[in-house]
Amino acid sequence: MITTLVLAIACHCAGWAQLTVEECYRKAQDNYPLIRQHGLIEKTRDYNLSNARRGYLPQLNLSAQATYQSDVTQIPIDLAAMGFDGIEIPTVSKDQYRVTLDLNQPIWDGGNVRAARRSLRTQAEVDQRNVDVTIYAINERVNQLFFGILLADAQVRQIRLLQDELQRNCQQVESYIRNGIANQADLDALKVDLLKAKQNEARFIHTHRAYAAMLSQLIGEEITPDTELVKPSAARAVVGENNRPELALFDAQIRNLEAQDDHIVSGLMPRLGLFVTGGLGRPGLDMLDDDFKPYYVAGLRLTWNIGAFYTKRNDQRRLETSRQLVETQREAFLFNTSLDMKQRNTEIDNYIEQLKYDDEIIALRRSVKEASQAKMANGTISGTDLTRDINAEQTAIQDKLMHEIELLMSIYNLKYVLNN
Repeated sequence: MITTLVLAIACHCAGWAQLTVEECYRKAQDNYPLIRQHGLIEKTRDYNLSNARRGYLPQLNLSAQATYQSDVTQIPIDLAAMGFDGIEIPTVSKDQYRVTLDLNQPIWDGGNVRAARRSLRTQAEVDQRNVDVTIYAINERVNQLFFGILLADAQVRQIRLLQDELQRNCQQVESYIRNGIANQADLDALKVDLLKAKQNEARFIHTHRAYAAMLSQLIGEEITPDTELVKPSAARAVVGENNRPELALFDAQIRNLEAQDDHIVSGLMPRLGLFVTGGLGRPGLDMLDDDFKPYYVAGLRLTWNIGAFYTKRNDQRRLETSRQLVETQREAFLFNTSLDMKQRNTEIDNYIEQLKYDDEIIALRRSVKEASQAKMANGTISGTDLTRDINAEQTAIQDKLMHEIELLMSIYNLKYVLNN
């Protein structure tokens, strides 16, 4: 018996699931196609850093050339006139050939590789933070769909209760007609409202289906009729530190600009390195030997691009302008966030205030409706008057449902504004 009960409970739970708004956030972010960019950005960063690190490795350069020149160097001495008959001073050919292999080993590059690697890291971080900002915006869409479904569900449940009540009133009015207290017009008025209630139920059911289909696609998981969306508590969000990903993006952009400034400074430094050049040419190093000869040259080389000083000031001014632009964007974002926070708090206060009166309004509307039902039983009012009071109570109930869901949505929109 116990085993059967356990299996029954397990089967029931397998077809029934709960889903919170926080779970929807996580699933929507994991399912969003852009999330794959995080891995791609990391791979690109690693490849670029590996390439930059190879700047410390020896650099090889193979070159070959064949030339013909109109004249060559000659020694202007006439040995025959000096009595040295039969002796000639050798000259090189006008067609010359050379194959060389150059090896350069950097010893000090002025910090260029280090600055380049830092710039690559900070740029990758900027790209990552940009993705985070885009993905975080999904939370706002989740709020709209999640609470839209909760509202549609609440309205469907309430409309079904209304239909039950209208159906009971129709049955009562039918008995009144048989006793001569009411007429057919009174019954028709109630039936019209019953049809309108069924019409509204169909509308909210379609709204639920449309929102559920969109939320299912967003989170990558089907929301079935058995899926229960858990209604969160109406606990007001505690205003704390702003943790929006946009702020991390601004910080990353500033660090990237600082890395670019390091790269500019490193471009002003001289470079020192070892070099070895080996070659085969005609002529070789001996310009008076017109045969193919191997040779090599080795030494230290110092280079300094003085031209980098020409653009240094403008480059740094450009970076400073970009930094000021980022800071301006940060200030504008914080300003707008502060306005959003005040607006959300005002909305929360408004809905809390509205909810204070909703229950009293509903109670009074119900009292009026019940009095109208009694009058209908006595034949002192028409069916139209009764439906008016029933609809007035229904409107009050729907207002409370709307205020409750709007309060929840405002609380979670406030959490979205601050990401806490």
